[in-house]
Amino acid sequence: MAEATATQEAVQVKPKSEPLFGKKERILVTDPLLENNPITIQVLGICSALAVTTLVVPSVVMSIAVVAVIAFASLFTSLLRNSIPKQIRLIVQLVIIAFLVTVVELVLKWLAFPVYKQLSVFIGLIITNCIVMGRLEAFAMANKPWRSLLDGFGNGLGYGAILILVAVVRELFGKGTLFAGSSLAWSIIGPGEEYMINTAATAGFGSYFGWYANNNLMVLPAAAMFIIGIMIWIQRSYNPKLVDIS
Repeated sequence: MAEATATQEAVQVKPKSEPLFGKKERILVTDPLLENNPITIQVLGICSALAVTTLVVPSVVMSIAVVAVIAFASLFTSLLRNSIPKQIRLIVQLVIIAFLVTVVELVLKWLAFPVYKQLSVFIGLIITNCIVMGRLEAFAMANKPWRSLLDGFGNGLGYGAILILVAVVRELFGKGTLFAGSSLAWSIIGPGEEYMINTAATAGFGSYFGWYANNNLMVLPAAAMFIIGIMIWIQRSYNPKLVDIS
């Protein structure tokens, strides 16, 4: 009788369900933004950060594309992880990424063809982006789908945040504009009536900025390297734990 009662109690005890967006899940999204950023901490994905950040609009589109690809690639890889033979797992991961990149390219052609022409080569290179492959191999192959989706989304956001920040600095100080080429374009500072601050003006607020000239160096890929280097320096100065002491 006692054994039967114990068995019934064991059956009635239900395992505690994990929260859908608990502390561990929040860390997966927020940690790549600062503490484990794929660009400034892991120093991955630098190539696209140098190439596409001349203007803000292409950087935003590239960021959205990478977020979508890495998030859904992580999800699909996690769903299939138990069915993928270890010998061909990298090939399967590349096929998943290539499929998603193709979808992104087709959607971009449909919605924003001028931006697609600017980014066509770099969108295709998402397939070889080490951030995407790294998260699939290091996380998605060993974790459940929901956590893998969040991890991919968080790393995509961390990558995109740096891309957009670099693009804002380069476009503002290189061209004096923000969101150029879109309906939200702002002409901030430069020699002309179309700019909010007209450095060529002989009177008014703009006359105080007659000494200022937009720096064409910011348009060159080398400027992105300088900016990212400064970001890395600032982040490690703020948090000495991030300094590599190995």
